[in-house]
Amino acid sequence: MNTRATIEEGVTQFDLVYTPSDPLAATQLQALIAWREIFRRLGLIGLDPARYGGVGYGNVSRRLPSKRRAAARFAITGTQTGALAALDARHFAIVTAFHPERNRVEAEGPLPPSSESMTHGMLYRLDSSIRFVFHVHSPELWRAAKTLGLPRTAENVGYGTPAMAQEMTRLRRAGAFARRRLLVMGGHEDGVIAFGRTAEQAGAVLLRALAEALVR
Repeated sequence: MNTRATIEEGVTQFDLVYTPSDPLAATQLQALIAWREIFRRLGLIGLDPARYGGVGYGNVSRRLPSKRRAAARFAITGTQTGALAALDARHFAIVTAFHPERNRVEAEGPLPPSSESMTHGMLYRLDSSIRFVFHVHSPELWRAAKTLGLPRTAENVGYGTPAMAQEMTRLRRAGAFARRRLLVMGGHEDGVIAFGRTAEQAGAVLLRALAEALVR
């Protein structure tokens, strides 16, 4: 049975069509779970009552095989999982389709998907080589974005919105994806996104940039 909901500011802002279903095989999620744990230990993903109004932050995803070549089917951490110390297959959603022009996401799995699902989906749609996307919160990296020459989304664009999805298109057309495979979300405090062909590539891009920010 499908459930349909629109959840306002605080977490999810898109129209969601969600069908509860069984989790993916754990083997498909091992890399995501491992990197999410790394980011949690570094404070890049989690929940801090003193930050962001006590709302959990950060999410990770990976592209999944699809019968349709142009489709962008992917697994992503479920909504409201930031406070959890450890994740397993029950804490991920599968986004099966998304439609920025209608502000709509379709998903299945044990949990509804993260608030940033549309942004992740647009990255997968724009570049078939992208197989992993990591969204974290790093004050140090966010503040150093200009110094490091990092691509930045417009400050008036909120997270998880069709406008943010369009910002991914703008940055790709400007050549941002080819330069660093890392971007800062100008209108989403401390928000940073890294992506790559492998989980290791995306993670290394992010940690290398964080190290650069910390030594400046």
